[in-house]
Amino acid sequence: MLALTVAPLLVMLKTAVEHPQALYAHAADWWPSDPTWVNFVRVAGGLDAEQSLALGGSGAEVNFVRALLNSVVFTALVVLLQTTNSAMAAYAFARLEFPGRRLIFGAFIGSMMLPGVVLFIPNFILIRDLGWLGTMGGMVAPFALMSGFSIFFLRQFFLSVPRDLEEAALLDGASHFYIFRRIVLPLSTTPLATIAMLTGIGAWNEFFWPFVVSPGEDMQVLPVALQAFKSQTPQGQIDWSGLMAASAITVLPTLLLLLAFGRRVVESVQFSGGR
Repeated sequence: MLALTVAPLLVMLKTAVEHPQALYAHAADWWPSDPTWVNFVRVAGGLDAEQSLALGGSGAEVNFVRALLNSVVFTALVVLLQTTNSAMAAYAFARLEFPGRRLIFGAFIGSMMLPGVVLFIPNFILIRDLGWLGTMGGMVAPFALMSGFSIFFLRQFFLSVPRDLEEAALLDGASHFYIFRRIVLPLSTTPLATIAMLTGIGAWNEFFWPFVVSPGEDMQVLPVALQAFKSQTPQGQIDWSGLMAASAITVLPTLLLLLAFGRRVVESVQFSGGR
């Protein structure tokens, strides 16, 4: 199973460092015949269309540097807003008593069963009426508030925090928000980091909503830029070496996050799911 998972990544890397003119002649090889970094230079904008065509590329011109910056900003905003709002909502469901708490929490859990396409039309109409089409705000808005999974995950952890700490703070006159900010959050760094990483990976790979709301080159994120690069085929065939080089750049942050925090994510999910 590990080999089946890793094999496509190896093929992607091999194609990314293969010279475009040697790609089809050595397509069956597991090691590039003439390793080169020229494909990464091309997708980073280091060569113009004529130089790309001379090397055997398609001549497609997509600003991957700008798309990379847009993806970083988009992902950072989604992670910050969604993690913060979900943490506050999860603490309210775990500790505060208010009318309809169970019903509202059940609605959030039920929202996880709704496919994203069901919410596409109302979200699009709302963003259009707000005049946010083609903006970063329009891309971030549907992900900025809360996530059913994030609330459920964090609520399970907050339930395990000893009540004695909070009751002692309440006796000293602390407010619930103060307790949440100064006591609960410092004890919850691992689950918060887990939610932030999972949310970040989802936002980094998001394609459909940014493609619909902000398809213009100025606001393209990396998945949308990859699709634009693939569709620009002046020579009639896809520039696989350039496409795989851009894909490798897109995948690299996700792989680094998983290598750095993968074990912590598994441990946190096991702990929070056991209650």
